[in-house]
Amino acid sequence: MIGLHEHVSHSGTAALLAPVVLAFLPAAGYVWAARRLHRRGDAWPGWRITSFVAGALAVGAAVAVQLPGGEFTAHMAQHLVIGMLAPVLIVLARPVTLALRVLPRRPRRALLRVLHSRWTSWSISLPLVALLESGGLWILYRTPLFASTQEHPWLHALVHTHVLVTGLLFTFAICQLDPVRRRHTLVPRAATLVLAGAAHAVLAKSLYAAPPPGTQFSPADLAAGAKLMYYGGDIVEIALATVLALQWYRAEGRALRPAPRRA
Repeated sequence: MIGLHEHVSHSGTAALLAPVVLAFLPAAGYVWAARRLHRRGDAWPGWRITSFVAGALAVGAAVAVQLPGGEFTAHMAQHLVIGMLAPVLIVLARPVTLALRVLPRRPRRALLRVLHSRWTSWSISLPLVALLESGGLWILYRTPLFASTQEHPWLHALVHTHVLVTGLLFTFAICQLDPVRRRHTLVPRAATLVLAGAAHAVLAKSLYAAPPPGTQFSPADLAAGAKLMYYGGDIVEIALATVLALQWYRAEGRALRPAPRRA
């Protein structure tokens, strides 16, 4: 019996440490790349390093640590961190730009070919990222899929991966900070953000009326989780809107800047 308890304890510890280690690896790689850039004499803002490390570690912590609140509320907090907050922190750090500045010539050219490929342009097209971001959540919470994730750990991990990847793609396409082949203007990006936010808000309100099919959460837990989804999503969407507003301000400033006089 002692050996069995030790085995369970070791397995639980390994399950908790695995996501933290997986999150630490990209954070360590980003810090190494930034330090290499500094040693070369090039500047890279320290706040970007902090932003990327915080985003990567937030994903690991959200998976490994039991968040406070009821079962559904804790799940919703986990979803907000993995699918919304962490992607914003990671994308604002411009990891692709850093990689292009640090990588040797051949890997850099290979990365540029990927960024400029039709597949990449398609994967970050605004209609697709909006459909993946909003439609995926509606499928998760308004079908028996969410109840199935509680019974099958592999499906739970797959949903977490989907939430993280779609969050990164959506934030990448909206902010458009790293170099890509197909670039959208501010108006369609802002419209996509507003529509996705509206779909997110309607879904959160629907959870007040009915829980996900096949689940039995307490009314208080369900209401707290729905409120967290509604207001937490608003906060992240305001952050993305702020990024778009700053980009618009800088673009207007460049347009209004007087042309230099010719001698």
